Amino acid sequence: MTTVPDDKAISEAELEARLHGICFKTGPPRRIGVELEWLIHDPHDPARPVEAARLEAAVAALRGLPLRSAITFEPGGQVELSSLPADSLSACVESAAADLVLVRSLLTGLGLGIAGHGHDPWRPPRRFLTTPRYECMETYFDRRGPAGRSMMCSTASVQVCVDAGHEEPGPLGMARRWRLAHLLGAVLTAAFANSPLRQGRPTGYRSTRQALWTAMDPGRTHAPRDGGDPRADWADYVLDAPVMAIRDEEAPWTVPRGVTFRQWARTGLPRPPTPDDLDFHVSTLFPPVRPRGHLELRMIDAQSGADGWIVPLAVTVALFDDPQAAETVYRVVKPLAETAGARPAPGNPLWRAAARHGLADPELRTAAISCFAAALDALPRIGASPAVIAAVAAFTDRYVARGRCPADDLLAPLTGKEGRS
Repeated sequence: MTTVPDDKAISEAELEARLHGICFKTGPPRRIGVELEWLIHDPHDPARPVEAARLEAAVAALRGLPLRSAITFEPGGQVELSSLPADSLSACVESAAADLVLVRSLLTGLGLGIAGHGHDPWRPPRRFLTTPRYECMETYFDRRGPAGRSMMCSTASVQVCVDAGHEEPGPLGMARRWRLAHLLGAVLTAAFANSPLRQGRPTGYRSTRQALWTAMDPGRTHAPRDGGDPRADWADYVLDAPVMAIRDEEAPWTVPRGVTFRQWARTGLPRPPTPDDLDFHVSTLFPPVRPRGHLELRMIDAQSGADGWIVPLAVTVALFDDPQAAETVYRVVKPLAETAGARPAPGNPLWRAAARHGLADPELRTAAISCFAAALDALPRIGASPAVIAAVAAFTDRYVARGRCPADDLLAPLTGKEGRS
């Protein structure tokens, strides 16, 4: 076991102070970002697993592209592009879209493609990456059942990043935005649900991806309790979450059972934790909204089509960063708290309804209609291009106004209907 020098160990009080300092960086909201995950597949035979050698060659080639976004890969070989922080919606869209052109072009030359689905509709989960992190993650999640392995290897998302907001209260205040994210998140889950299939068959959910998160370890995939102080709530959540892995430079990593980070700090066994251990621990927590200085909204399924990802990005940014829209949408979603109840997302009735029914749920449909109307009203004010506004309007007409979501397109050939299956 690696020995930790005394000056590298960190006390429980220091852990709390560190979390308070890094989780919410407040100030006027101005920067946005997007993280786009995609399934790599063979477009000529999507149900056939891509051979490891072929996937390795694609990964090596993708790493060599001159991208502005950071490129990483998920355990099942999903590719993820993480944009640089942008000062406007238009700049974010233009940068990410340019990178996607390069990615698609390279993969096409290799006979491969990227598909936007929240859950792989064709293939069973298969882990491609063999790093210690993912070895431990698989061991940890397997103790609770198959949901964790499916999440690691078969899911993809559109993650929208917005600033934490002002320290002061108000429509753009940090505490308001934190609460808004956990109520609006159910509406976004429902509106953009796009993962109803597993190995070609309906799962009973519009968002199977969200159902997987709900079924996994609640100590690391559900939201923190709402105690009224987001910083304190997040610090408690992090320290009380189970430790997934204790890293070691000299031996295999260990996967403890039922040890929280707080307990590890108090006992110092098998070695005292360090600030790097805390940072690693935070990276293994997957609540629907993760504070990383900014707010990372993680509940949106990956979207089909070359530009489908632009709509959830535009809608989310408009509703968070335009003061008038933020005030309107908060009034719209605030009553949803009664349906949600006391249980944290995504395990409460509101989020479960979003995952299972999408916008076929009447309450979520009504909220979504108002939210998308507010977003369309706000997009010109935040400088959205005519093409982006048109894309949001088309999505609204095709899905939201009709109580549908993208998952219904995938289900229609199998069920013969567009509504609730």
